Amino acid sequence: MARRGEANNRLDDAARAGWLYYVAGRTQDEIATVMGISRQSAQRLVSLAMSERLIKVRLDHPIAACLEAAAGLRDKYGLKYVEVVPSDPGSTSTTVGIAEAGAAEIERWLKSPEPQVLAIGTGRTLKAAVDQLPPMECPQHRIVSLTGNIGLDGSAAYYNVIFSMADAVKARHFPMPLPVLAASAEEREVLHSQSLVQVALKLGAEANVAFVGVGELGPDAPLCQDGFLGQDEMADLTKAGAAGEICGWMFDHDGALLSGSFNERVASVPLPSRDKASVIGLAKGRRKYEALRAAVKGGIINGLITDEATASYLLNA
Repeated sequence: MARRGEANNRLDDAARAGWLYYVAGRTQDEIATVMGISRQSAQRLVSLAMSERLIKVRLDHPIAACLEAAAGLRDKYGLKYVEVVPSDPGSTSTTVGIAEAGAAEIERWLKSPEPQVLAIGTGRTLKAAVDQLPPMECPQHRIVSLTGNIGLDGSAAYYNVIFSMADAVKARHFPMPLPVLAASAEEREVLHSQSLVQVALKLGAEANVAFVGVGELGPDAPLCQDGFLGQDEMADLTKAGAAGEICGWMFDHDGALLSGSFNERVASVPLPSRDKASVIGLAKGRRKYEALRAAVKGGIINGLITDEATASYLLNA
């Protein structure tokens, strides 16, 4: 117990030092004086604040190249909303930059005084974005999950983010109490007929905005990594012309939903009408190129948060 208390006290000190350094603009010497510690201790506390992710940085200065790329994507693909963030050539992360931009856009919607229905997909990028949200009180809004939150083995899906988001922003939330994929089209119909599921389906259709990840296909695709799809079935889908997936819904290289048995098994809430809602995809990186190109070409999404390198590919595709 004593060790836990000491750890909490050190994090409290780190948070204080981080606030003084990044928000108040104090030097490390000034922090040392204010906190009654050595300069070396102040430096270590500031570093601890960063390593423990107590400090979250948002860049507010618009970068001309990013703004130009965003305008080009809006014009080329008829998108409602585009945010392009700088690329980091030395980073292998698929979330850094777009997670922070996604959090800022989600926060903007949450700050609306008018009641909104926010539909949320799943995946690593969305989880990273939701982790960036500040604590908020949003009782006027409703959040609905677009995907099931149950894995094939009956466990909760790790990258289903609706619960952590609802906990952060204190809004009413409506999970989709289903597996990502049903065993058959008939089973999906039975599952969708349940009253609790009907509530989620209705809210999804009424959503004002949806935030979704865009999944690539192949043996290393998220659906395979997370155990929802076997390698043989993935190979069959790519042979049938599938280029990407959003909330489990498979689409081809022109951005049209695939016909056939797979999409008939997807238990996810259908994406809201792009005529009425903003459906914003968060994705970047070479592995996402083809899936993103198909998604914007076919109008599966009408909003995009990505980075410069991916925007350049989409502008020249």
